[in-house]
Amino acid sequence: MRGNLPRRWTCLVLGGALLMPYMMAGVLISGLLQGESANLLMPVNLGVFAAVLPVVAVTGLFLPVRALEVNAAQGLLGAHVETPPRQAGRSWQERRRTAAWYTLHLAIGGVVSGCTLAIVPFTLFTLVLPAVGDTKPVLGVTVEPGWDWVLWILAGLALLVLLVALAAGAGGLLARLAPVLLGPTPSERLAAAEEHARTLAERNRLARELHDSVGHALSVVTLQAAAAGRVLDRDPGTARTALGAIEQAARSALDDLDHVLGVLRQARDDPADRGPQPTLDDLDDLVTASGAQVSRQVGDLSAVPAVVSREAYRIVQEALTNAIKHGRGPVRLSAAVQDDDLRLEVSNPAGGGGARSGGRGVTGMRERVRLLRGDLEAGPTPTGWTLTVRLPLRSSP
Repeated sequence: MRGNLPRRWTCLVLGGALLMPYMMAGVLISGLLQGESANLLMPVNLGVFAAVLPVVAVTGLFLPVRALEVNAAQGLLGAHVETPPRQAGRSWQERRRTAAWYTLHLAIGGVVSGCTLAIVPFTLFTLVLPAVGDTKPVLGVTVEPGWDWVLWILAGLALLVLLVALAAGAGGLLARLAPVLLGPTPSERLAAAEEHARTLAERNRLARELHDSVGHALSVVTLQAAAAGRVLDRDPGTARTALGAIEQAARSALDDLDHVLGVLRQARDDPADRGPQPTLDDLDDLVTASGAQVSRQVGDLSAVPAVVSREAYRIVQEALTNAIKHGRGPVRLSAAVQDDDLRLEVSNPAGGGGARSGGRGVTGMRERVRLLRGDLEAGPTPTGWTLTVRLPLRSSP
């Protein structure tokens, strides 16, 4: 709470600053209607303040202030506001909620800003009264040296405490209202859910198409390869025809696979992704290139599927990077297949470079492991730091 107070106070002052143009315009119009000169330097008028709030609400209906207010609520108030989904047009439900928040922000911010501009100088003035050393009028009251000074100083400090309490309460109120008024509306949530459902349905359709296409291609390859093997010696022409069918089926399956994976990934084509990806077969090169002292215990990994092998390689690569950056001494690496799981373990004595769990390294490894439905444990041990990973070799239902 104490750490949030300065930022929340800043957000309230921002609301007061946004209110100033409305107040100045209101004071100008009020002066023209009453035939008086308008004082634009000090537009403090409760009647004008009450009159401009409906104008603030109306402008909140049409001005694109939602993104600004969401950033202010997240960055200054510390509120957790779910980012609204992008839509082609603004609904009136969203406009009304944004206008309500905009009016509250400017109204409460204007009050807190005005109190800040009045109370802080007043408190400072009361604190320097003893330094003046003679009688001074304060708010029309003559202050005599002695107990009058003490009473005015206490009054100034009490007002300052009340101001802090007011800012804390107002900031907390806005922080609680921000997710309600600035978050996605029910219609936006429904639209986002429908879009997500359409995306999932499209991906499931593509997965079924990929299953059918690849399954058909593998069936063709299996049958034609068997046929070619039976007639290879006595009928080379038929064997060549079968091999041509195998090539065509494989090419067709690869084209379908590239198309489906491109849609599923929804990412721009990266030239770095076109080359062959390293696998556990490249562990020796990885260890050699790292330059670290690594003790390896690698079993037979020939049964590890290609996708698991590629992700496991990246996990080991990141683990070695963390060990080199944050650890000291030799690194122990073990990789082996136990039952139907691939077991990885990387450990080394901990160094003084800070905790390894706070960066993106362990988080990225957890994401890879979660996608493969495995388990990851990482943390300090009595002898240093240990990372343990279990990856299933086959997907479970």
